[in-house]
Amino acid sequence: MKGAAVVGITILVVLIFLYEWPKMKRNQKKEKAAFVTLTAMGWALAVLLVFFPDLPGPTQVINKLFKPLGQMLEKSRSVE
Repeated sequence: MKGAAVVGITILVVLIFLYEWPKMKRNQKKEKAAFVTLTAMGWALAVLLVFFPDLPGPTQVINKLFKPLGQMLEKSRSVE
């Protein structure tokens, strides 16, 4: 079942690519690089979410990273 979802996602990404790529002009190298990068990242994230649906969101990751810093700042504020 997960394989079918990955194949479906891949087909959609290929269709998006085939639709958008011809509309870009030859000299738009930065735009093409950004398009390929964002499309590949979107595909990778979609596939990851198929296999790991409980993956934490960006807010949860930021909270985990900066929670110790916030606690240290609170302690230093209460000491003063």
